[in-house]
Amino acid sequence: MGMTMTQKILAAHAGLDSVEPGQLIEASLDMVLGNDITSPVAIKEFHKMGAGKVFDKAKVALVPDHFTPNKDIKAAEQCRFVREFARSMEVENYFEVGEMGIEHCLLPEKGLVVPGDLVIGADSHTCTYGALGAFSTGVGSTDMAAGMATGKCWFKVPSAIKFVLKGRPSGWVSGKDIILHIIGMIGVDGALYKSMEFMGEGLQYISMDGRFTMANMAIEAGAKNGIFMVDEKTIEYVKAHSKKPWTVYEPDEDAVYDEVYEIDLSKVRPTVAFPHLPSNTRTIDEVGDVEIDQVVIGSCTNGRLEDLRVAAKILNGRKVKKGVRVIIFPGTQRIYLDALKEGLIEQFVEAGAVVSTPTCGPCLGGHMGILAKGERAVSTTNRNFVGRMGHTESEVYLASPAVAAASAVTGRITDPDTLLKAD
Repeated sequence: MGMTMTQKILAAHAGLDSVEPGQLIEASLDMVLGNDITSPVAIKEFHKMGAGKVFDKAKVALVPDHFTPNKDIKAAEQCRFVREFARSMEVENYFEVGEMGIEHCLLPEKGLVVPGDLVIGADSHTCTYGALGAFSTGVGSTDMAAGMATGKCWFKVPSAIKFVLKGRPSGWVSGKDIILHIIGMIGVDGALYKSMEFMGEGLQYISMDGRFTMANMAIEAGAKNGIFMVDEKTIEYVKAHSKKPWTVYEPDEDAVYDEVYEIDLSKVRPTVAFPHLPSNTRTIDEVGDVEIDQVVIGSCTNGRLEDLRVAAKILNGRKVKKGVRVIIFPGTQRIYLDALKEGLIEQFVEAGAVVSTPTCGPCLGGHMGILAKGERAVSTTNRNFVGRMGHTESEVYLASPAVAAASAVTGRITDPDTLLKAD
């Protein structure tokens, strides 16, 4: 029986000729990731195990990015705990305020993940790196601890769903719209513990930033991971960011998939996920009249340079509607600096938005953008569960940077084309 991309990567890292869905394996790791929320728990377990050192100083990454810059004393203590561990273990990839970024934007930018890698992270959106043709998945803090100590982790080999992308996206349709469309189609458990594997001629029309967005939200369909076929765009990105060797894994012709979906990208419309699930989607044409109080543009889902360029294209020369708060979070310091050099930051500020240091803060209702009772936000983040960004009686609508920016100008969820035509 043939293997999928994910199955081939797992087999190679387990030292096996082949694997099958449901098989339990132990595999070697290329990177172990933790942040300021999950790492303290992992570090305590690491010490309980009696581990005296990490398995490889270059294959552990610690990124305090959720409650940083520190929002309170507890956050400061957590970050200090992680910082001291990183120093004592001589962890090479420790990134804090001033050089940090949102972890899932930062690691690819730093060239720490390449095609064929096997990555675990104590954060559910570790699946982002599948955009590079790597197997990456979120794990618990205990598995992170064992991974840091031994360089290995056990896995149950997932079965897979194939997504064949056809056609070319039109207008403002982005990777965010495509993945919301897919999640709306299959549901939040439609890929439960499966690998979502993306391929097809339509890939050529999806940028690397768009692919990161799509892989990032594979977990919102319940997937174990999301992974893209490696193509020229992937290789170009990797060559620009990394000096690590890589391996390209392609699915066998007789690879077995639980389901196969063909997605005609030309028919996908800008899509919005209504409260309180990412699968509760409507096209922009079905949204109706939804007034908003806040717009958040950024996060590990949509905080990359392409996202900021799109938002700036819409906000440039326009003003944020009075009474609407707009907060923009570049994904990394590099992205922030590039946006600054391109004049995007100036455009945001002149439009009436604020631009923050890279942080996960607002996405999980941590800090810098908390919603009050009854407030509504349009957000380019990845989750809109009850209370996700603040009060349990607030509402979060997930959308692309284009829809978010257009909505900031009108004060209600808006089709970017409608805004531009009105001008």
